Amino acid sequence: MSGIKFAVFASGSGSNFEAIAQAVRDGRLQGELVLLVTDKPGAYAVKRAEALGIKVCAHNPKDFTSKSAYETAILEMLHQKEVEWLVLAGYMRLIGTVLLQAYPKRIVNIHPSLLPAFPGKDALGQAIESGMKVTGVTIHYVDEGMDTGPVIVQEPFKIPDGWERDEIEQVIHSIEHRLYPETLNRLFAEALEESK
Repeated sequence: MSGIKFAVFASGSGSNFEAIAQAVRDGRLQGELVLLVTDKPGAYAVKRAEALGIKVCAHNPKDFTSKSAYETAILEMLHQKEVEWLVLAGYMRLIGTVLLQAYPKRIVNIHPSLLPAFPGKDALGQAIESGMKVTGVTIHYVDEGMDTGPVIVQEPFKIPDGWERDEIEQVIHSIEHRLYPETLNRLFAEALEESK
């Protein structure tokens, strides 16, 4: 293994986490996935990480006196594992000052809409509700806002007439699972070039 050491943050099933881990194993993503960070110790992503032999940092934010105390506990583990980049993949919590200051311009997120349209939770539901004919996927840098950081890449998807939500979701996931590893590979390569 070589390249950038990175951690994936996830709160749910972890399908993007697994797609990224698989891309590393297949050599499509030059980097070392050293840690899964989750705010939900019971998340299915944890089972995926254990099956893949990837270390897990699981903390319930409610066990901490403040957001900064919670993030400081995560930061200690990130430093132990020499993590250089943070990759958010279905992490349902805003990143706070502690991590933003520790990883400037090295935190990325994936979002299932064409931002700035439909930020926040259930972006696909929001898009369907508003009758959108085109949705898609955005990968962006993370700042203190909710899905407001600078866009890195977007890929649109035209919704066929009469499609159900689960059909649209499948296409969105397939775009995410391809686009995220490709984009991370490019970002990591650029970061390594700049550090030379």
